[in-house]
Amino acid sequence: MSLTWPSPALRVIERGWLSSNQLLCWDEDGATVVDTGYVTDGAETLRLIDAALAGRPLRRIVNTHLHSDHAGGNALLQDRHGCAIWIPPGEHEAVAAWDEDRLSYRATSQLCPRFHPDHVFQPHDTLRLGGEDWTVLPAQGHDHAMVMLWCDRLGILASADALWQKSFGVIFPELAGVSGFAEQAATLDLIADLDPAWVIPGHGAPFHKVAPSLAAARSRLQWLQDEPQRHTEHALKVLLAFKLLEARRMTLTDLTGVVQASRDAMAGLRAHLSNDVAALAAGLAEQLVRSGVATWQDGHLLARTG
Repeated sequence: MSLTWPSPALRVIERGWLSSNQLLCWDEDGATVVDTGYVTDGAETLRLIDAALAGRPLRRIVNTHLHSDHAGGNALLQDRHGCAIWIPPGEHEAVAAWDEDRLSYRATSQLCPRFHPDHVFQPHDTLRLGGEDWTVLPAQGHDHAMVMLWCDRLGILASADALWQKSFGVIFPELAGVSGFAEQAATLDLIADLDPAWVIPGHGAPFHKVAPSLAAARSRLQWLQDEPQRHTEHALKVLLAFKLLEARRMTLTDLTGVVQASRDAMAGLRAHLSNDVAALAAGLAEQLVRSGVATWQDGHLLARTG
């Protein structure tokens, strides 16, 4: 059974792997955008949002969390439109001090231009977006400060990185050596209880067949939880793939530097991965090649985009 998209006041801009999706919500006095993508995609973010606005004002940015692929366009959009930035609690002090260690940008070797939030909203607050009331729901697991947005009347869940159609985001707290698997399981249970008609994920197309996605997510979570080293190896490969897509080409020395920075900053990585960082980086690079994400050329690992 196909479902009709329930509201013309909501528009999803689906992005590639570096950038999260953007959810544009139209109100009488302008628009709000949920999440803003990665900084190196900034020009495309500005083009896509400006085209969608068609001259209407962008009043507000709402972030589900502050990972670089969700907040990297904050400063660009605020500079262009003069819009307010609303963030969830948990990282406000780190943002105010611009502590890139606490914000994870240094540990992940990722970029995010400094921005200045105007408002901190709380779990269970109600936000008015696209003429509808949305409840802010805590969604720990992928990130300890992440939230989802739930419109009960329309049955729409903006799930950020808690649930994608076929998976979910890396469980970063586990990489830092603190609990994250149990929190991810609780978030999946919460989504099941909501029983949404539509899910707008942080990455990938919106979907409405939610039960199979939840089943796949729970199965994968159990598989990772049964052997935490699987999760750390997967997470590190994701971080390398992300950096490669940003840089386009990297030497093995570059890759080793990314692995070393992550390992130095994350206790969970140190607990489960080899001390031989160069060998680890080389092995992960070969996995990226075998999976079709990259190819070697003249001593450089090149990102494959086709």
